[in-house]
Amino acid sequence: MARTFNLALNKMECPLIQGGMGVGISLGNLAGTVMSCKAMGVISLAHPGYRDPEFMKNPFEANVKALNEEVKKARELSNGLGLLAVNAMCAINRYEEYVQSALDAGVDAIISGAGLPLSLPAITKGHDVLIAPIVSSAKAAQLLLKSWDRHYNCTADFIVIEGPDAGGHLGFKQEELFQHTAKTVIDILEETKPIVKEYEEKYNRLIPIYVAGGMNTKEKIKEAIEHGAQGVQVATSFIPTIECDANVKFKEMFLNHNQQELTLIKSPVGYYGRAISNSLSKQLEKGRVEPKYCINCIKPCDFKVTPFCITEALIQAAKGNVVDGLIFSGTTIPTQTKLRHVKEVIEDLVGELI
Repeated sequence: MARTFNLALNKMECPLIQGGMGVGISLGNLAGTVMSCKAMGVISLAHPGYRDPEFMKNPFEANVKALNEEVKKARELSNGLGLLAVNAMCAINRYEEYVQSALDAGVDAIISGAGLPLSLPAITKGHDVLIAPIVSSAKAAQLLLKSWDRHYNCTADFIVIEGPDAGGHLGFKQEELFQHTAKTVIDILEETKPIVKEYEEKYNRLIPIYVAGGMNTKEKIKEAIEHGAQGVQVATSFIPTIECDANVKFKEMFLNHNQQELTLIKSPVGYYGRAISNSLSKQLEKGRVEPKYCINCIKPCDFKVTPFCITEALIQAAKGNVVDGLIFSGTTIPTQTKLRHVKEVIEDLVGELI
């Protein structure tokens, strides 16, 4: 019998996932607009409620309230097209509760990275939702799929492979990033395909793979698909768009990209992350930037010794403070001089593939 996708993926006629970007970069406006192009829009679960007046007192409640509002907004903008996902970092405190809040809000998919989401099937059991890990190696994919199979008798609905050219938190060793020795996303894809095939055969279903990191041209995307990817995940290219949820000053940092420098910073999450160089990144190169407050948001972070507060830095950036904020970016900042519409970006990237 021929293997098929999870039928929900049939709504995704465009082979593109918009990457989740927090804090406040990919919310309902961006996600819903991407969905209206028959792709998968993604709301980041990293503090969607940062603008709420009660955020500092009750961050979890503010985030859940905002998530419901952003999901509603995305659905209204989508015109019933595409799919809606959330991106949930494994490193966040109250991970299980945040995923449950996304389930309650009625999203179509949970995409989870910044660690391996080993417990995700347990949280989502009984819900009609797609689940997908983000991995950066064939080894990680094998560990994850084996664990889900052994403990929950289930497998992934799709997989996202994130390569070393991606923005934000990266699943690679320090020396691989600084010495540029990390495997390319295409190499990781080739190594991962036979592992995925094993579970496709066992569960008699297709497990589509989407690749991420540097997928900023139709040529790169075509190459990925020729190597067996179902499609791509794209994030940075959607920042300098009119529909992106960030402050316009943040978006403008991604225009005239030749004037910008990229750097790698050690995040309190425990991973290195790629960002645009600014005053904050230069201060971090010299030493610690003492946090002003702590809302106990991520598991590995110790307020007394953390190099900086990533929540504070990301909120500042989303609000337009591009000097003191953290501006995550992939290696391939779009070569454009003005903000564009999401539809234009998607047509440039995958128009001929739809």
